[in-house]
Parts: sequence; C-alpha cells; structure tokens
Amino acid sequence: MKQIYYPEPFRIKSVEPLKILSRKEREEKIAAANYNVFSLAARDVYIDLLTDSGTGAMSSDQWAGVMVGDESYAGAESYYALQKSAQDIFSLPYIQLVHQGRAAEKVLLPILLEGKKYAIANMHFDTTRAHVELAGARAIDCVVKEALDTASYCDFKGNMDCERLESLIKELGAENVGVVIMTITNNSAGGQPVSVENIRQTRDIAHKHGIKFMIDAARCAENAYFIKQREESYKNSSIKEILHACFEGVDCFTMSAKKDAIVNMGGLIGCRDKALFEAVKQRTISFEGFVTYGGMSGRDIEALARGLQEGIDENYLRYRIGQMEYLAARLDEAEIPYQRPVGGHAVFVDAKKLLPHIPYYRFPAQALAIELYLEAGIRACDIGSFLLGNDPDTGKQLESDFEFTRLAIPRRVYTQSHLDVIADALINIKERAGAIKGYEIVEEPPILRHFTAKLRPVE
Repeated sequence: MKQIYYPEPFRIKSVEPLKILSRKEREEKIAAANYNVFSLAARDVYIDLLTDSGTGAMSSDQWAGVMVGDESYAGAESYYALQKSAQDIFSLPYIQLVHQGRAAEKVLLPILLEGKKYAIANMHFDTTRAHVELAGARAIDCVVKEALDTASYCDFKGNMDCERLESLIKELGAENVGVVIMTITNNSAGGQPVSVENIRQTRDIAHKHGIKFMIDAARCAENAYFIKQREESYKNSSIKEILHACFEGVDCFTMSAKKDAIVNMGGLIGCRDKALFEAVKQRTISFEGFVTYGGMSGRDIEALARGLQEGIDENYLRYRIGQMEYLAARLDEAEIPYQRPVGGHAVFVDAKKLLPHIPYYRFPAQALAIELYLEAGIRACDIGSFLLGNDPDTGKQLESDFEFTRLAIPRRVYTQSHLDVIADALINIKERAGAIKGYEIVEEPPILRHFTAKLRPVE
C-alpha cells in the first residue's frame, strides 16, 4: 500500500485516557441505548467518530485566548476580535455570532422563507432540512448526478445540478422559492467539494430569478483546499483567496464554527445586506442573547476568533485531508466501498453495497454503525434513510439516495494508529457482512428522529 499519510503539523501537549470495553460489555451498552449510537455514554466509546462538530482539539494559542476572553455582556473585546477575523476570511460586512450552526439556521431561515414554500440546495443536511420544514417550507435537493455513483471519481461531486436548478425554479415558481443554499463541502453527498465555478453559476441563477443565495459554510476551509488541488485556475491561490472567491456576491451564510474553526462551541451568520442583518440581529436577541455575545462566553468567542485563522492554514489542511486519504487507501486495499473520492471531514462507507441484503427501511447504514461499535467500540453514524426520516406530508419512510455510515474524524485528535483500528474493524465486519441484520424503529419523534429514536434488531 502506498504511504500517503501526511504527518501531524503539531506535537501533542495533553492527552486524555481512553477505556476499551469487552465485547460483552459493548453488547449490553448498545442494547441499553436502544440501538441508537447517540444514546451511548461517551465513556463507553473507544474511538468516537459520531461527528467532527465541536470534537476537535484546540491549540495552545486558542487555550491562551480562553484566558484573555472578555466576559462583558455588551461590546466585549473578544467580539471585536471575532468580527475582524471573520470579515478578513469571508469579506462580508456584517457578521453575527450565535452559539452553533443550527442556531444560525433557526435565526436566518425563517426570515428568508417567510411566505415562501421551498428551499433548494445541492443537499440539505439534517438540521438545515429540519429548520426549513419548521419554517413551513419544503427542502429540495439538487446535487449533480455524478454524486449518486459512489464508485466513480469526480473532482466536484458536491456541485449543484444547475440545469435541474433552472428547471425546478421554473416549475415551482421563483416567487415560491425563498433561498438557494450551497453546502460546502456537501456533507450529505459524502463530504464532497463544490467548485468556485459551480458556486458562481448557482449564485447567478438564483439572482437572475430574484432569489437569495446562501452558503452553508461549516466546512468551507476544507472545500477551499480541494479547490486548490482540483480547480486549475486556483492552484496558485491561497486558501483565503479561494474563500474570497467562493463568497463573492453571496447574500448570506451560516456556519457551524465547531467544524473548520476547530472550537467546541460557536456559530456565525454573515450578511451582505444591512436590512437583512438588522432582522438577524433582532432574532438573535430573542433566541441567543445580546448581539455581541450571541449565546457564547467571551472565552469561547476568543478561541473562535483564533480558530478561524488556524482552520485555513494550508499545512494543517494538508494533514487533515491526508488522514481521510490514508483511511480510504486502507479501505481500497480491502475492497470496502465508500464514496469516492474521499471527502474532507469523513469517510462515508457505502452500507448499501456492503450490506445489500438489508433494505433501506431496515437501515443498513445504522446497522453498520452498530456493528462497528460491537466490533471495536467505534461510534459512527447513519447518513441514510434513518437520518432522512419520514415524508413531512405523508408520514411515510423516505428512501435516501445514499446509505452511508459516516466515519467523521475529529480534528487534531486521533493518530494513524487509531485509523488502522478503524480500517481493521471494517475488514473484520466485511467477512461476516451477510449475517448482519437490519433494524426497525420502536419509537421516534416527528423531526430529527435519529438523535433520540429507539430501535430493535429485526429477527
């Protein structure tokens, strides 16, 4: 196997002990959690790949920032540091702080969707889709067809299908579409990147029809790194220059800063238009707190201001993506299917292909996630029909285009040895894949069910 792993551009200064339970103990724990990995206690997990959101390791500079964070209720120095850092990266004049990405969606999307029926995205992630529906609209995905073939290679599988976008707007009526959303990277399609060309083409289509264009910027730095590697006209550009190109002309953005800004808590809303920003500020005061703290402590704001800059460091991003490439190479060697090429924050194992005997309504991606925990104490999550949920109008189970078990790698947390444990566990599971059974739901809430639903094995 070719060695492609990029070494860590840092040294470890603090460690946290981990515990490995026995197989019998893991069987008991997952049963007690009603076969929902979100209900497992973190202390019972060896390698936690549930999410890359808020799970990264902060740097010594960020921890130093924690000590100088200004806890003033209004007008804190940390707020101004964050404004300067965010404006430098995104080039939008108005930045609002909130406590995380879904808070940004809760504040912004009802403004954009007031009196509207639809939001169109390259793909909505779970909380985005939920907030569209909570605002009384419906979420429509419009990713390129290349994304649907997980075995094929395409530089930008996360792109919007612009031809279909034009058709959808005409079919639905531009007056009924509140926002066109570009998620970078495209999480639901397997962490796949979006090109600058596609972002601009999508923006121009939205604006031609008088529709607001929004970016979900949770993993925009990773997306920019892929652009530098794959989009010829940007190969000599810095990550910051690429981000400026991505956000040129965008009306607004949301960001879960718990990803690319490498902090444990934080989110952002960016606006180009002052009137929209004023509406955002008023909703922030109602839901998050005063505008200069936005539901955050001063120390966390200071860490965020510094983390935004660390997250666009090219040496860090080379190592970060290199971890995904190393794990993917191990899976290639074992002929374990995943969304190719590998994404920026996770490896998305194709459970539909690995477990073809389990139908979508028995949740193959969830079955594989449970099997990973049983095999090696690894916690992953379903990005498939279990996450997609039920049709909000008919109540029937929706069939996802993908049945992914997502292995989301926390930033600056796990070593190459941990990646080898993950690969070895999947190889062992593949050998007994035909004996793995699906699951059925015993109890579920109406929205975002995958967080709290209870399941049981299908005999």
